[in-house]
Amino acid sequence: MNMKAVIIEDELLVAQELEAKIAEVAGDIRIEAILPSLKTARKWLMENAEPDILFMDIQLGDGISFSLFDQFSLNCPVIFTTAYNEYAIKAFKVNGIDYLLKPVSEAELKKAIEKSRRARQGPEISSESILRLMDSLASASGNMAPLYKEKFIVSIKHQWIPVNTGDIAFFSKEALHYLHTFSGDRFILDYTSLEEIEELLDPKKFYRANRQYIVNIDAIGSIRLHENQKLTLKLKPPFKTEIDISRDKAPAFKKWFDR
Repeated sequence: MNMKAVIIEDELLVAQELEAKIAEVAGDIRIEAILPSLKTARKWLMENAEPDILFMDIQLGDGISFSLFDQFSLNCPVIFTTAYNEYAIKAFKVNGIDYLLKPVSEAELKKAIEKSRRARQGPEISSESILRLMDSLASASGNMAPLYKEKFIVSIKHQWIPVNTGDIAFFSKEALHYLHTFSGDRFILDYTSLEEIEELLDPKKFYRANRQYIVNIDAIGSIRLHENQKLTLKLKPPFKTEIDISRDKAPAFKKWFDR
């Protein structure tokens, strides 16, 4: 009997690699969805039946995945993927929950899936136990504030290349979605919308100017004020790009920029 699974992971290429490895070690598992953020995960869980198994990254661009258990009573086996230190790793060995250190190996993945199959035959996983785990991690780390994306992975000539978020001058939406670095490079992003990208970014550093652009505050060279109160941002070299901000958004942009 096929098992339905969901992957919650904000790095699409990492999620796709995990999906491929799952297919290799457990052909009866069908991936129902790959969810890149807490927001999309909440929406999916509200609109769909609980999967048979969850593969869940801990640190997402818009927060910590444990917070899903505040809202949903999930009883399916959960396999976390993590880069956390040893203090957190030990805490996962409870109630049929398992963990995988990134990068995920096929051998460890196979063992975790087998453990999850056994867990499905036994007592249900308690959401309360997940919340206790979340509390213990909060105490150990001292800070569970939302984390923003530190890098984006782009694909170039069959290679994955990391681009640090701080090196990105702006994002644009054309026929595809692009990131543009301060050095003048442009890379295609495998995201479905600028809204999805915006959720992953620190709002103190990046501003959604309009439907086509998200701009880094450090990329703005000058601002031209028009008679109709519309603004035009002129970016620093090497860019010749000019980005318009509507009259309605101008006051909010000024407040964001002047701080």
